[in-house]
Amino acid sequence: MDTLCSLSGLDPLWDWNQTWYTHNPELSNCFQNTVLVWAPCIYLWVLSPFYCLHLYCHGRGRLPLSSLCSAKLLLGFFLASFGFVEFFYILLERRQEIQQHLVFLLSPVIRSLTVVLAVCMIHWERVRGCRSSVFLFFFWLLGVVCSLIPLHAKVQLAVDQGLSPDIVRYLAFFSYFALQLAQLFLSCFADRAPSGKAVLKNACPVQDASFLSKILFWWFSGLLFKGYRSPLQAEDLWSLREEDTSEKIISDLEEEWTAECTKLQQQENHLSTSIALGSRLPEQAQFLRKIQKEQSSGFCLLRTLARSFGPYFLTGTLCLMVHDAFMFSVPQVLSLLLGFMKDEDAPLWKGYFYASLMFLLSCLQSIFNHQYTYTCFTVGMRVKTAVMGLVYRKSLVVNSAARRTCTVGEIVNLVSADTQKLMDFVVYFNAVWLAPIEVRGTYISGIATVIFIFPLNGFIARKRSKLQEIQMKYMDGRVKLMNEILNGIKILKFYAWEKAFLEQVLGYREKELKTLKKSQILYSVSIASFNSSSFLIAFAMFGVYVLIDDKNILDAQKIFVSMALINILKTPLSQLPFAMSTTMQALVSLKRLGKFLCQDELKPDNVTRESFKSDVDGVVFENGTFSWSKDGPPCLKRISVRVPCGSLVAVVGHVGSGKSSLLSAMLGETEKRSGAVSVKGSVAYVPQQAWIQNASLQDNILFGREKKESWYQRVLEACALLPDLDNLPAGDTTEIGEKGLNLSGGQKQRVSLARAVYRKADVYLLDDPLSAVDAHVGQHIFNKVIGPRGILRDKTRILVTHGMSFLPQADLILVLVDGEISERGSYQELLNRNGAFADFIHTFASSERKECSRRLSVRLSVTEYMPFSRDLSQEQLISGDTNSITIEPLPDSDEDHIQEDLGKLTKADKARIGRVKLEMYIEYFHTIGLPLIVSIVFLYAFQQAASLSYNYWLSLWADQPVINGTQLNTDLKLGVYGALGFAQGIAIFGTTVAISLGCIIASRHLHLELLNNVLHSPMSFFETTPSGNLFNRFAKEIDAIDNMIPDGLKMMLGYFFKLMEVCIIVLMATPFAAVIILPMAFLYGFIQSFYVATSCQLRRLESVSRSPIYTHLNETVQGASVIRAFNEQSRFIMGVNHKVDQNQTAYFPRFVATRWLGVNLEFLGNGIVLAASILSVMAKGTLSPGMVGLAVSHSLQVTGFLSWIVRSWTDVENNIVSVERVKEYADTPKEAAWTIEGSSLPPSWPQKGTIEFHDYGLQYRKGLELALKGISVHIKEREKIGIVGRTGAGKSSLALGIFRILEAAKGQIFIDGINIAEIGLHDLRSRITIIPQDPVLFSGSLRMNLDPFDAYTDEDVWNALELAHLKNFVSELPDKLNHECSEGGENLSLGQRQLVCLARALLRKTKILVLDEATAALDLETDTLIQSTIRSQFEDCAVLTIAHRLNTIMDYTKVIVMDKGHVVEMDSPSNLIAKRGQFYYMCREAGLL
Repeated sequence: MDTLCSLSGLDPLWDWNQTWYTHNPELSNCFQNTVLVWAPCIYLWVLSPFYCLHLYCHGRGRLPLSSLCSAKLLLGFFLASFGFVEFFYILLERRQEIQQHLVFLLSPVIRSLTVVLAVCMIHWERVRGCRSSVFLFFFWLLGVVCSLIPLHAKVQLAVDQGLSPDIVRYLAFFSYFALQLAQLFLSCFADRAPSGKAVLKNACPVQDASFLSKILFWWFSGLLFKGYRSPLQAEDLWSLREEDTSEKIISDLEEEWTAECTKLQQQENHLSTSIALGSRLPEQAQFLRKIQKEQSSGFCLLRTLARSFGPYFLTGTLCLMVHDAFMFSVPQVLSLLLGFMKDEDAPLWKGYFYASLMFLLSCLQSIFNHQYTYTCFTVGMRVKTAVMGLVYRKSLVVNSAARRTCTVGEIVNLVSADTQKLMDFVVYFNAVWLAPIEVRGTYISGIATVIFIFPLNGFIARKRSKLQEIQMKYMDGRVKLMNEILNGIKILKFYAWEKAFLEQVLGYREKELKTLKKSQILYSVSIASFNSSSFLIAFAMFGVYVLIDDKNILDAQKIFVSMALINILKTPLSQLPFAMSTTMQALVSLKRLGKFLCQDELKPDNVTRESFKSDVDGVVFENGTFSWSKDGPPCLKRISVRVPCGSLVAVVGHVGSGKSSLLSAMLGETEKRSGAVSVKGSVAYVPQQAWIQNASLQDNILFGREKKESWYQRVLEACALLPDLDNLPAGDTTEIGEKGLNLSGGQKQRVSLARAVYRKADVYLLDDPLSAVDAHVGQHIFNKVIGPRGILRDKTRILVTHGMSFLPQADLILVLVDGEISERGSYQELLNRNGAFADFIHTFASSERKECSRRLSVRLSVTEYMPFSRDLSQEQLISGDTNSITIEPLPDSDEDHIQEDLGKLTKADKARIGRVKLEMYIEYFHTIGLPLIVSIVFLYAFQQAASLSYNYWLSLWADQPVINGTQLNTDLKLGVYGALGFAQGIAIFGTTVAISLGCIIASRHLHLELLNNVLHSPMSFFETTPSGNLFNRFAKEIDAIDNMIPDGLKMMLGYFFKLMEVCIIVLMATPFAAVIILPMAFLYGFIQSFYVATSCQLRRLESVSRSPIYTHLNETVQGASVIRAFNEQSRFIMGVNHKVDQNQTAYFPRFVATRWLGVNLEFLGNGIVLAASILSVMAKGTLSPGMVGLAVSHSLQVTGFLSWIVRSWTDVENNIVSVERVKEYADTPKEAAWTIEGSSLPPSWPQKGTIEFHDYGLQYRKGLELALKGISVHIKEREKIGIVGRTGAGKSSLALGIFRILEAAKGQIFIDGINIAEIGLHDLRSRITIIPQDPVLFSGSLRMNLDPFDAYTDEDVWNALELAHLKNFVSELPDKLNHECSEGGENLSLGQRQLVCLARALLRKTKILVLDEATAALDLETDTLIQSTIRSQFEDCAVLTIAHRLNTIMDYTKVIVMDKGHVVEMDSPSNLIAKRGQFYYMCREAGLL
């Protein structure tokens, strides 16, 4: 190169004296005309083949020729032509001395050919659909940077000598530079999208962003501006990118996971086989195998996730490594800067060069750090989507045995808490392995200290892992119990059991918080050890260095370069305990998720499904034996049945005889032990307890099918639903509450039946669908739907029933006893056999036989069927039916809106707007308590004062003069330094413990307040609030308050006080820095407030969009058997995909917002580094090296501190939203007081059981017509009253009034002369009893379900069970009264659950009993026994029966007939029949006359 340059008459390529050891540095002409020109060319020529190949492999469709692309091509053409012009100019001008201008001749040609290549690359990028080129951006950037030095030299030369000597060359160079700059500017923008591509509505702008915009997150600014101007709404958010959608993520992952599960199952089978060959394993070994399986399933899940998301995650890790390289190079530059400060002769330009280099490296460090974090959060988001999808899909296929071990509460916990732990793990995972490497990369002397710290924290992590498992177990228990409370809230209110369940929830909560407290104290030790580690490393290094030799001197360069390197460790070391904690929590969550995802599934071969053929049997059982679990006892034995196509089969038997199990076996819900089952054609299923979705009535019936109007109307008419539609506020578009809360039991069952009928299936499995409906409605449905002339007459129907009237019309009757078919045949055949069935019929069905022999002479018209007001749509609460579909009176101007709001019931989770109010923080800190807050602030101030003192002490030590090659009093200096450092460590531990304890106090208080607010809410609150909203509060929001807020506060306060320390140090060193620091502080504040407005709203929107996921999951788990029966899994999966995507739509911009803020603030922080460095260089003569070292080494930390303050402050503000959401329910309406202090209510009240209604009126909401109007009734002691009337006549409203579920609108109710409005709700409800239509049991022992307060002896409980005909069943159970009931009592049949509800009433034995068709799900024999029990046991009580089956009340003292909220008739049954009023006609319809 030197030879080439010398030929052209130029200097050598490099000369140190000319470039470095001079006050005016310059690069040689040779270097400027060769290396600086050729470097960008070499870059392009070497890398372009690889880039072309990349574009070829990853093409995205041809781009249209845009103005941007045209401008780039035109500029390229001009740039190329300049080089050729220059070449020909030199050739013409200097052709005689061409040998001396070889360099000037070669460079333009090389440059022009390279630009031609660049133009070709621009065109190739357009062809392959590349809209923003990173490759060419760096080419133009390199070109501009390499042209800066020649530009400076040419400008200097022009200033010194003028332009005249070589004006063409000057103009050519300046023009070329300007065009290069223009190309660089244009490459900062992205091209238009391909024309043929479908454009998403509100598409994410990252896809249209240029490379520069992506790395600096400028593409996000639009949303921030929008959020700053007005609070963001859900519709303002961008659509998810395709690669982030549930469908894309889960479709890729599901195959991987299925393969992993198969592999795991094979290992398990292999192990089982090898064990089977040997002896049976002892219990301990079996337990160890179970634990091992759980762990291996967790690792399988991790492996699957790593395979799917690992490659993208590794690109982020690469960014982190580049970031670390820049991070470690900054202290080296600081060392050079401090060396410059010591050297009095060093030229000033070197100082400015080092300061600028430090600034540049810090900026690059920030860019790579945020790219890494962005990648991590993106992967975390995808992992969350994937795991949620897998859990949901699994919940649709787990078998019944596994379903009993995984309650709804636990599944909700997996989706809320455990997926969040996995997300955190992805974000912090790299800190676990990188921090130790970074530590070892600093100084070997400090390794001894680190060797001590890591084992200690390893031990702490293990301990915390165990505590975490225990805490999650208690949390599962709490959420599971809350799920049951919310599902059975009606029963709790009727029985006044809220306090008992409140105590149970608080018991779980206390254990949870006790475990959390232990974990947090251990965490505090971890934080203190890691935060003190930078001091301990420095203390060990400096101590060893000065003590081994007196001649070892600590000067500014040694101390502060070491401190800068050690300070680099502060971030990884302070992150490390958090990262270890997160990893440990993630491993626990992985194990829990793996365990659930590897649960046994329903086997597809349980039932053989074949296509429909009309000439073969529809359902065939061949010697089938079935059980509910692999190891459980058989629920059905030796079942052999052939059901011909188009026949009606009735299944009868006592409670618990296996009738529902038979239908479950046909659906494949039970474990097939032996034999075979085959079903021909599609199946429709009506469960015994109707499963109703939180959707419109029409959606519940159509169930995903297209609406065919004529068939739809026919189905409504057949299922007796048309009159209900007239009554519902918005007809069939009325929204139905969760679990059909705003429908009566009969309406729910009819909707469930209509869903099956609409399906037009081949086989119908009907599990006692007529038990919950009135007798005349039941007859109508049988005739119109199920019977020989019903619309299902050509279908195969298997009907479980207790109604004797329907049996003569069945083609085949199966009698089940203890899971076996004892008799079979037609009705007549069974009677002729004179077996047990015939005896049963003769004894119990004489009155019922009349019913089947007559036809309904009166067609059920709307007026006869439901003569009542439009505002009253249902029989009310007792049968699962609180009327909450009501409308406030609206002003005339709002008439247009009535139709759309009319049928709306549930309130969607609403997001508040604006920043979190200051009062919310004040309220949160108020619960912590002032003394604790003052001590926290004092400890923080003390720890930072100690840190400032030992750092200042170091600068004094560094500036101490050296006498005879040594420094004086090194022992004393080291001792003071050590004492200050240790004091700081103790303060750190004290601070973190104080914050943890304070936050636990606040958490306990907030949970208790939430629980009290929810349990004190009236029933109307539970109808209008989806359970997902409440789950969200009790699971996710409480988890955030428990864990996220304390961590955020620790981080934020720690970094804030550290920042204050840095500012004080910089101002001490260079007071002039205040001129820069103060404006930057204001700018920082502005950016922060600009950002938080958007960030906080995004957090709210994300929380709000999470609730529907939990509601949907809850609904799906409870209706899984129905969804499977109708084969609607794919539709429900699409539904949950949509809801998860909605949630991620709010989550994605949330974490991008933090990246936007981080980049901007860190560039601001880098400005402080630049300011501190340049001011130090300017004050070189007046500042000591020690002070400069102290100021600059600390200012280097500002960037990190600002970033972490923002991140933690945002976390705190975002998580304070959880406090806001938990406190939302403080302002909702509440019930009256449970108890009234100083009440003079006698302990034995009511002694007689008289009830008086005085002009009593009741309404469901203000502004509505009264549901009960002027009721005046006197019920004497021991009277038995039957309450009858068409659906919605107000029967149930009477009961609601007695229990004060709804308060009186006018008038009073007196019980034994006491006005019930003047006593506490619990005093009232605990002294009267109801047996509801829907029997609700809670998970826990059978005894707890009967007597949650332990108020009765075991003897009393056994007596109650005997009277309820349950004694034999319970005494045969292995655990007797301690038999564990599963969630919702699913391990008992519906009839058995109703008998348990009866036993509750028998145990309480109050003077007033309300029955709401409490024996509907019982067979007639048991029903008759129960009726006699009620008559004998409650002989001296007042009994009010809301009757559906009129034959049960024919021997009552009086009957009240209700119509449109009025009492129209009241007398003895015989007198009423004699009067030939409404009661007479009702009896005729029911076939009793």
